[in-house]
Amino acid sequence: MSALTDAMVEAAHAAGRGLMEDRARLDELRISDKGVGDFVSAADLRAEEAIRSVLMRFGPSYGFLGEEGGHTGGADELTWIVDPLDGTTNFLWGTPLFGMNIALARGDDVLAGVIYLPALDELYVAEKGAGAFLNGKRIHVSKRTTLAESVIAIGIPFAGKKGHPRFHAELARLTEHTMGIRRTGAGSVDMAFVASGRFDAYFERIVTPWDMAAGAAIIMEAGGIAKSADGGALALHGNTVCAGPAALVSALIEESRLAGEGLAKKDAR
Repeated sequence: MSALTDAMVEAAHAAGRGLMEDRARLDELRISDKGVGDFVSAADLRAEEAIRSVLMRFGPSYGFLGEEGGHTGGADELTWIVDPLDGTTNFLWGTPLFGMNIALARGDDVLAGVIYLPALDELYVAEKGAGAFLNGKRIHVSKRTTLAESVIAIGIPFAGKKGHPRFHAELARLTEHTMGIRRTGAGSVDMAFVASGRFDAYFERIVTPWDMAAGAAIIMEAGGIAKSADGGALALHGNTVCAGPAALVSALIEESRLAGEGLAKKDAR
């Protein structure tokens, strides 16, 4: 690994240790007077600060965009993009499918990404032009080329989010045309599993830069592509992502387009 990815891995491990310590105290903290929400905020903030302290030693002039702390500008055009705890509900319910995303980007160009799933002790690392790795072993996206033989990971809008009608229309099409649909509740897990071939592709319409930047970098270095859900170039602030093998990404984007057209016709009646 390069000095860059060494620093990102160090940051991931530092935050992961803290999250696992917090996870061991879930039963105790669930019944505290402060409530679950306060605990989650504290765990997130501790993890983000652990990551930030390591990364800023490596690139002190870089900007920093974190889910908890927002954006702090740097003198450099490079920006760290960090989600310290992705899959918060899974974390609280004791499910091991949670992780953290760490990426370095210049605009929409992601130069490196790390996803760490501490409960599974799985570390995914990629740097532009250098390949993608899981615990030090090279990984590749699936070789499947049709939706009919593929398992697709998706994000589902939960209560309070927009986009439920469009999601339902897309899901109705995908359940008819795929081997299966999966939702883990953590984009970090979904995208890591696509990069390693466990899932075949990933699609989500309501997603933040810190949800997708690291995963996009890893999937692309594992031989896949990452685009917006409407087929354009990936925009980290564009709120949508479709990633995986090129043939499956194209097929998913087409299914989404047809779902949108069908929904528009239905609304026009």
